[in-house]
Amino acid sequence: MEILILLLVGHFLPTIIAVARGHHNGFAIFLTNLLLGWTLIGWVVALIWSTTAVQRRATIINA
Repeated sequence: MEILILLLVGHFLPTIIAVARGHHNGFAIFLTNLLLGWTLIGWVVALIWSTTAVQRRATIINA
């Protein structure tokens, strides 16, 4: 059972990283990870994407 949990965490590592970083494309990374993560290329793409720069939302300050 522990091995299954470790495999799932390893498989969804890009999604976990994206959510932890508050990535603006978190859901798209999750879908890429879910649908293509079983291929090595899809998993690597999702991992790289999850570690790219997070887009900051502009805050408007009323002066």
